[in-house]
Amino acid sequence: MEKLSIGIIFGGASSEYGVSLQSASAVIRNLNKDRYQPVLIGISQQGQWFYYEGDIEHILADTWCKPTYCKSALISPDKRERALIVLEEHTYKKIHLDAVFPVLHGKNGEDGTVQGMVELAGIPLVGCKTLSSALCMDKDRAHKLARMAGVEVPQALVINSPLETVYAKQFGECIGYPLFVKPVKAGSSYGVAKVTKEADLIPSILEAFRYDNQVIIEENIDGFEVGCAIIGKDELVVGEVDEIELSGGFFDFTEKYTLKASAIHVPARISKETAESIKETAKKIYRALDCSGFARVDMFLATDGRIIFNEVNTIPGFTEHSRYPGMLKAAGISFTQLLDTLIKQAVSECQ
Repeated sequence: MEKLSIGIIFGGASSEYGVSLQSASAVIRNLNKDRYQPVLIGISQQGQWFYYEGDIEHILADTWCKPTYCKSALISPDKRERALIVLEEHTYKKIHLDAVFPVLHGKNGEDGTVQGMVELAGIPLVGCKTLSSALCMDKDRAHKLARMAGVEVPQALVINSPLETVYAKQFGECIGYPLFVKPVKAGSSYGVAKVTKEADLIPSILEAFRYDNQVIIEENIDGFEVGCAIIGKDELVVGEVDEIELSGGFFDFTEKYTLKASAIHVPARISKETAESIKETAKKIYRALDCSGFARVDMFLATDGRIIFNEVNTIPGFTEHSRYPGMLKAAGISFTQLLDTLIKQAVSECQ
């Protein structure tokens, strides 16, 4: 059987560039090479697009973006092409793409921008489409839609400028501390802070504005975070629920990628009935936000048993040790099987 040509996009003009390199390296390494021919498309931190022909190790080490391995490239917007255009000296070549798998995190990759380009080009897209990617990246709009679907969300306030910090102070006085301050559209906990007293509120808000033009202030939920890995569109497959155990603080960038003071439990240490309720809530959120392909739905399990929505990651971490593949592995789906399922799903949707 002829191999399918799969464009794997990595890097990106995002604060989460380095995380993408790790995820993409794992995806490339675990892809079934008997069925798929990976076409590696790297985006530099400056936003330049390249066709990459080097080894995976250079991606992991962030030494990939060199003329030795790279040629300037772009995805053709012409639906008749379904191709990557590689620019060579005085000429160009076309590489056919049967599907595109963006392994990008954060802005300019997970937020619907790249997804829109791939959809415009008529190429099967692995993962959530343009609308759902944009909605899930926006914490405020995602919460509003989840609430409309009957899912509880944290009390929150959105401010659009550092000049509006007076409203944040009023919110803190009303709700009480601790509070969480987050950029509305960012991931990997960049710019996120747990604020325990009013004196730290404005500095945390200013830091969050470094990552986005809107900041959301949320109430603290007493309990712990749980997550669901979901595959599919109509018929959904849900992995085992996982649980984040913290010894202090919150699940910030350092903890997500080092687990120095925290642990991930898969399955979560909860009753079967609670796990089923969490899965049903996750599916309700997934559908309310028009997700398809795959996503990780994060929620809080409050100490009083309430299930409260946190956020949806449309391209969650994809290393062998990341939460998303870990939850599916616990449900009997290997990394290679997962990738095979996602690619087949994307290709079949466009047939």
